[in-house]
Amino acid sequence: MAMINESHPEEFILLGFADHPWLQVPLFIILLITYPMAMMGNITIILVSRLDPRLHSPMYFFLTNLSFLDMCYTTSIVPQILFNLGSSKKTITYIGCAVQVYLFSTVGATECLLLGIMSFDRYVAICRPLHYTLIMNQLICSLLITTVWLSGITYAIFEVTLTLQLPLCGIDKLDHLFCEIPVLIKTACGEKEANELALSVACIFVIAVPLCLILASYVCIGHAVLKIRSSEGRKKAFGTCSSHLIVVFLCYGPAISMYLQPPSSISRDQPKFMALFYGLVAPTLNPFIYTLRSKDVKAALGNLVRNIFSSK
Repeated sequence: MAMINESHPEEFILLGFADHPWLQVPLFIILLITYPMAMMGNITIILVSRLDPRLHSPMYFFLTNLSFLDMCYTTSIVPQILFNLGSSKKTITYIGCAVQVYLFSTVGATECLLLGIMSFDRYVAICRPLHYTLIMNQLICSLLITTVWLSGITYAIFEVTLTLQLPLCGIDKLDHLFCEIPVLIKTACGEKEANELALSVACIFVIAVPLCLILASYVCIGHAVLKIRSSEGRKKAFGTCSSHLIVVFLCYGPAISMYLQPPSSISRDQPKFMALFYGLVAPTLNPFIYTLRSKDVKAALGNLVRNIFSSK
């Protein structure tokens, strides 16, 4: 027990933007505004998808899960960041750090895998429309979601457990806004090449493989769309996929820059800005991207609002 206490401190000091103290108040205000927006936007997507019978399709089933993941994503980090920004004691307990990194890693990996599944759904809908209801039936969709969640949990248990075993040699400061795997690896002392390699290999399966599936799906979708003779048909097909492509860009861009390179090569402030982007900006924008670009969602949202006011 003495060795454990010496290697791992009871709590971490989260330095955040200590070198730029002028950022703390604006960042606190921005988070205080955008966090409720992210929660309300994703709750709205879940409600309209569940309450409107027209949205009871595989695409909106996956979208509901994406919104739930985004809510978990932001909730796992933003309250902690807000607390530290508004307090002079910018700390997190070691146990709290471990719980946070397990939850954040599970949700992040699950979301990357889910976006791959959603691209496959769009591929079947556009390239195999006559077989869509047969292939993407309720049982298959449930199995896919279960597999995605179990894979995300497995990744987190494997990678986070391996990371938390690294010795910290009494280091109790993390140059970050919250606990995240690359930052913990970079902070650790001793030999950590094996952990960097394990992280890269694990992220190949969690990030690179789904991204390859997405690219392959959209190559096939693009080829199929070009065969559609009517411009209205092509526009509808592209409109169906454009929202998903934007969300893929918002999710995978920062994730690749953070997780598919050795933690030792990451610059000092890069994790902070990337974390704010994929932990808050993307989850806040995702509901608006799908709402503004989907006629079905806008119609369902309008019906929900009318029903609320008419009931009063």
